[in-house]
Amino acid sequence: MASSASLLLVISALLISISSVCVSGAPTSAHVVKGLSWTFHESTCPKLESIVRKQLKKIFKEDIGQAAGLLRLHFHDCFVQGCDGSVLLDGSHSGPSEKDAPPNLTLRARAFKIIDDLRRRVHEECGRVVSCADIVALAARDAVFLSGGPDYDIPLGRKDGLNFATRNATVANLPPPTSNASAILASLATKNLDPTDVVALSGGHTIGIGHCPSFTPRLYPSQDPTMDETFANDLKHICSPPPPDSNNTTVLDIRTPNKFDNKYYVDLMNRQGLFTSDQDLYTDAKTRDIVESFAIDQALFFDKFVHAMIKMGQLSVLTGRHGEIRSNCSVRNSDNKSFLTYMVEDDEESRSELR
Repeated sequence: MASSASLLLVISALLISISSVCVSGAPTSAHVVKGLSWTFHESTCPKLESIVRKQLKKIFKEDIGQAAGLLRLHFHDCFVQGCDGSVLLDGSHSGPSEKDAPPNLTLRARAFKIIDDLRRRVHEECGRVVSCADIVALAARDAVFLSGGPDYDIPLGRKDGLNFATRNATVANLPPPTSNASAILASLATKNLDPTDVVALSGGHTIGIGHCPSFTPRLYPSQDPTMDETFANDLKHICSPPPPDSNNTTVLDIRTPNKFDNKYYVDLMNRQGLFTSDQDLYTDAKTRDIVESFAIDQALFFDKFVHAMIKMGQLSVLTGRHGEIRSNCSVRNSDNKSFLTYMVEDDEESRSELR
């Protein structure tokens, strides 16, 4: 790994050279799409956020790694046909689900169980008035805060989608870790996310793990010249020569792997980004200055991350009469025979609360 002295030299140089860097997208009051609201569940489920946060505090106390799993689940939900909880759905006679598509095979199995457990707790308290999509968004927000990141409000009122995306659509909308910065910027520009949003959202990799097959092309047959030599050697000890063991993993941020902070960007400046999609943000001139600005100013990173998360969390949401509120996050209500009696009783409960 890079020495402390070399890191100090990098930071000192930055303080001198980029003190005037200007990052696009200055903070403004966040836009809220029609149908969502900052106070959506205030009257129908006033304890919603406290239920979610209280339970996640217990989970993260035992296994902080689940924070990264929940944050990633929100990303993978929103980037594919919008934040509609479709990534939670099991497959059906129409074909394999989103969670069965290659980009989602490394999503943490426990993340899905945590979301449905939160759904159960919320519905027991309030009736069936909160969607799984809203719970995913809240869990991701709390995953950030409870691992050391910023706390922030998010607009709620999403409905759950009735269908999952096809395998092809899922693959097309989730850029692989082998993507370079240009490919990622182009992909996310179609979702109205600008370069500052992209670099800020990539900062979610300040927590979490990566599986060997996702980055061994940077090690074998020849080493990626943009990778620090010592860092590469450490990774080779974790991932044997190809084909690597797909179960072997390493942390995404070598400095503070379980803390949500700006050290991910310091990693990139020291050529210690794990994926091509990470390191190329510093190599590419279009995003290099943004990486540097976040590396020296954590408050700036937090501000831009919150801004980008609120934008991303409203991608193609379903509201009002569109979609549904699932009784089981992995099954559409129309396919959920075992929950039919509960749903009828719960509908009556929900209507009485809304009167």
